[in-house]
Amino acid sequence: MSSTELEPYQKDLIEASLEAGALQFGAFTLKSGRISPYFFNAGLLASGPLLNSLATAYAAIIAREFTTPSSTSSASSSTPPVPQFDILFGPAYKGISLAACTALVLHRDHNIGIGYAYDRKEAKDHGEGGRMVGTPVKGKRVLILDDVMTAGTAVRGSLDMIRKEGGEVVGVVMCLEREEVGPSGASTRVEVEKLIGREKCFASIFKMRDLMGWVEKTGTQEQVRAMKEYWEKYGVKE
Repeated sequence: MSSTELEPYQKDLIEASLEAGALQFGAFTLKSGRISPYFFNAGLLASGPLLNSLATAYAAIIAREFTTPSSTSSASSSTPPVPQFDILFGPAYKGISLAACTALVLHRDHNIGIGYAYDRKEAKDHGEGGRMVGTPVKGKRVLILDDVMTAGTAVRGSLDMIRKEGGEVVGVVMCLEREEVGPSGASTRVEVEKLIGREKCFASIFKMRDLMGWVEKTGTQEQVRAMKEYWEKYGVKE
C-alpha cells in the first residue's frame, strides 16, 4: 500500500487534531466491536481556530470534487464555480457545526453560497415541528457531511431521513474515511455509493492510508505496527 504526499490542509488538520486530543493512538473499542489502534473524535475540535481548520479542509474538498467551472469563467477569473448540490446536511449532533461552518467557509473562500440543514434527535411537536432544521431539503440536491465513517451507519440514517423529506442525496464528504470493509465484505464506500446510486459521490479530507503514511514519518514503531496489523485485518483490499 502506497501513500501520497499530504496536502497542507491535511497535515494542518492532523496535527491540530493531535494537539486537541481529537486524534489519539492506543486501543479503542468501536461501535462495531473492533479494537482500533487509533480514534478520532471531531467533537473535540471545539474552538474557533480548530473549527476554521476543519471547515477550511471540508470546503477545499467540496470545491474540488462537487463543483463544475462556470460557463462564464473565461470572461472573469473571479466567477465562482457552480455547485453540484444545493444544501449541506450535518447529522446531529457533531454534523451540525460541520455543516454550518463549512457553508460559511464556502462563501468566504470560494464564493459559493449554499444553505445548510440538520436533524433533531427527536421530532419537535410544537412550533414548526418535525425533525429537520434549517434550509428545507424538499426538491433539493443534498450533500451530507460527517466526521468519521467506519460502517456507514450514520450516513445510512441520514440518507433515509433526507429521502423521506423529499431531498436527493448527491454525495457524502467525511473528515476521516477509515477505509474498512462493511457488513457485506465490500468497502463501506462502495456500499454507500450503491445506496446513493451514483458513482464518484464520496470524498474525504483524509483516509486511513493517509494517516498511516503520516504515522510512518512521525510516529513510533509500535504505532506503525498496530496500524499495519489493523489494516491487514479490516482494511479494504481494492
